[in-house]
Amino acid sequence: MSYFDNKKNVHDYIKMSKGYDGAELINILGKYLVKGSMVLELGMGPGKDLDILARLFKATGSDSSSIFLELYRDNHPAADLLLLDARTIETERKFDCIYSNKVLHHLAKDELRESFARQKRTLTQRGLLLHSFWYGSKTEEHHGLKFVFYTEQEPKDLVKNDFEILELQRYTEIEESDSICLLLRKPA
Repeated sequence: MSYFDNKKNVHDYIKMSKGYDGAELINILGKYLVKGSMVLELGMGPGKDLDILARLFKATGSDSSSIFLELYRDNHPAADLLLLDARTIETERKFDCIYSNKVLHHLAKDELRESFARQKRTLTQRGLLLHSFWYGSKTEEHHGLKFVFYTEQEPKDLVKNDFEILELQRYTEIEESDSICLLLRKPA
């Protein structure tokens, strides 16, 4: 059983994440992606970023936790939601962009490489990826959840043969420069 397959853990996470959203990341995405484009959010959690994405794009939310999906659907019955694992991304649908905010850091580095390959197949021609990670060079575990931190070089090495890097920058979420934003384009 995954950490987020437990209702108490989901509700604890919702409380802990109060006040945080990906508005800054979505503003970066908006510089590259045409309004109305189809965007898939991996690991939508409580759906704060999905709400912002949906104002600009045709947004589809996904999570590996059916609890998060059910809670979101209770307040958004018409929402386009998918039960997806960020590693395998088992869907036949195609998207102009795949977005995640502090989700893929739960994957081991080999799983992240696999996820990028799956994402590439799920993107339309010249599609975009925007993902954020915690900055650093360590791996931690909290309550059974893995957190892999990345320096600027590691994501470059993972994607250099498959994607064009449009932006790779550090930004502040909680502490000064504690995060990395990675924006990629699938080559033609």
